Amino acid sequence: MKKSISQSPEMEQFLDKVSGQHSGKGNPRVKQLVRRVVSDLYRTIEDLDVQPDEFWRAISFLSVAGRNNEFGLLSPGLGFDHFLDLRSDELERELGITGGTPRTIEGPLYVAGAPRAQGEARLDDGNEEGETLVMHGQVLSKAGRPVPGALVEVWHANTRGNYSFFDPSQSPYNLRRGIQTDAEGRYRFRSILPRGYGVPPGGSTDTLLQALGRHGQRPAHIHFFVSAPGFRHLTTQINIAGDPLLHDDFAFATRDELIPEMVRKSDPAAIKKLGLDGPFAEIQFDFVLHPAVPKAPDSEVERERAQGAGA
Repeated sequence: MKKSISQSPEMEQFLDKVSGQHSGKGNPRVKQLVRRVVSDLYRTIEDLDVQPDEFWRAISFLSVAGRNNEFGLLSPGLGFDHFLDLRSDELERELGITGGTPRTIEGPLYVAGAPRAQGEARLDDGNEEGETLVMHGQVLSKAGRPVPGALVEVWHANTRGNYSFFDPSQSPYNLRRGIQTDAEGRYRFRSILPRGYGVPPGGSTDTLLQALGRHGQRPAHIHFFVSAPGFRHLTTQINIAGDPLLHDDFAFATRDELIPEMVRKSDPAAIKKLGLDGPFAEIQFDFVLHPAVPKAPDSEVERERAQGAGA
């Protein structure tokens, strides 16, 4: 088509009707968002000469992705989760909120209601073979002072890249805990080294990523929420050093500051001190929280999450 219609006065009036601009009913924010998104899509169809069969294939793709519950994978795979993090980083910099432990994406696999422990916990239920991991550290303020009573929520995949709740073969809350820091802000947990996971083979996300010439794999990682009264909520995750996909994460979650050193230990004294029965891997990592800042955007995101039996 030689003539553009997407930006014509008639189309502007049509967009107003589509988004309910002349109606006194409805939600003004939803109207604003729908008008902008639909307008941009109309222009995309025109600018890229999208044909009707291409459009309806896209509608079919989205319908299948919804049935497969894969929008939680498509979002990070297309960089939306990372973009939201970068935008939050920039908003915080404008407010003078800098330093501390970097945020990174939450992902779609958190489950509320995991058991809580004081100071330390064992995450795995002992039913799976895997390399023992001991991770420990402190929750600190920007000034370097310990934060007692902080809540460190941790969750990760098993050695097959699967998460409890979503994987019915695992016990409830396997590899999920909430740990309250002690008087010195310390936390510790014992677990097994996780494995990275991939999107479902042949699923909607896999289909799109293959069309883009990309893969759908993640490196091994461990998720965290860290929170305490008077501090900004932290959503983050660490990557396991040495993973071949460390800087090739389909979800774009890797940050260099979140790759702690992992040390493998076989010294009998160290093994005995922790009450273990063999060699283990150790990670030491401190979380540094920002103080609460009046009028700053909320760092705890409201979104739909899975609810376990203990929630």
